[in-house]
Amino acid sequence: MRIGLFFSEPRGDDPIAELRERLAGAAADGFASAWISHIFGLDALTALVAAGSAAPGIELGTSVVPTYPRHPAALAQQALTANAALGGRLTLGIGLSHKVVIENMYGYSYDRPARHMREYLSVLLPLVREGEVGYQGETLKAEIRLSTPGRGLPVLIAALAPRMLHLAGAVADGTVLWMTGPKTVVEHVAPAVTAAAQEAGRPAPRIVCALPVCVTDDPAAARTRADEIFSVYGQLPSYRAMLDKEGAAGPGDVAVVGDEDEVRAQIERLAEAGVTDFVASEYSERERTRQFLKGLVQ
Repeated sequence: MRIGLFFSEPRGDDPIAELRERLAGAAADGFASAWISHIFGLDALTALVAAGSAAPGIELGTSVVPTYPRHPAALAQQALTANAALGGRLTLGIGLSHKVVIENMYGYSYDRPARHMREYLSVLLPLVREGEVGYQGETLKAEIRLSTPGRGLPVLIAALAPRMLHLAGAVADGTVLWMTGPKTVVEHVAPAVTAAAQEAGRPAPRIVCALPVCVTDDPAAARTRADEIFSVYGQLPSYRAMLDKEGAAGPGDVAVVGDEDEVRAQIERLAEAGVTDFVASEYSERERTRQFLKGLVQ
C-alpha cells in the first residue's frame, strides 16, 4: 500500500508559497503522493502546477474537483495541460460535490447525480485518454478534438453510493475516499468497485483512502479534536451515510488515532480491507505524527 499526504487549503498570506513548502516537504520525506482539496480557496489544478515543481518525483492529486461547474471538455483540457506541466505526475480526482453547494450556491440542478457523472465521464475520459470525443447524452454533448499534451492521466471519482462505485471501477481508474472507515471499505467499497472493474475487463482499480491521522498518547482528546475540526462531514448526507455504515457517531470515530503501534495497526487494517493508497491528513500533534508516517515510507 502506498502512503501519501492530504493537505487542506492553505490559508496564509501567500497560499501558493505555503503549498509549495508542504509539497516539497512531502517529496523530501519520501511520500508516494500528495493531494489537495478544491473547495472555495485555491483552484486545485492551477495550484498544483504553480507549486508542484518544488516536489519532484511525487504523484500530485486533486481530492476532488467538482464536476458541475465545468464542462468535461474544459476540465479535460485544463487537467491535460496541468499533467504536461507536471511531467505526467497528476492524478485527477473528481466528484459531484453536494446538493447544498451545487443547487444553493451554483444554481445548477442536482437531479440524478449518478446520471450526471456517467455522462460526464463519457466526455472526460475519451478526451484525457485519446484526445477526442463524440457524445450526445441527456444533459451533455461534446464533439471535440484536443491537441493538448499530457494524455493518459488517471481519473478517480469520489464514489460512495453503489452506482458511483460501479462507475469508478467500470470506466474510471478507481475511487478516492474521505471519511470512510475500514469496515465500510471492506464490506461496501472494495467489493463493489473491484467487481465492476472485473466485469468490464478493466485493470484492478485504485482505492485511495484519506483519513485524519494523529499519533498521540491521548486518543480520546484527539478524537474529540477531530470531531471539532471535521464536524461538517458528519452533517453532509453522503459522508453521513458512510459514517453510519461504519457505525461511527462522527468523524472522530473514523480518524486514525493512537500511539505508534495503534496507528500502524489501523493503517495495516486498511490495507487488508483493500485500500491501495492511504492518504494521511495530519491534524494534531503534527511533528510526532509526521515522524511516524515518515518511518512508514523510508
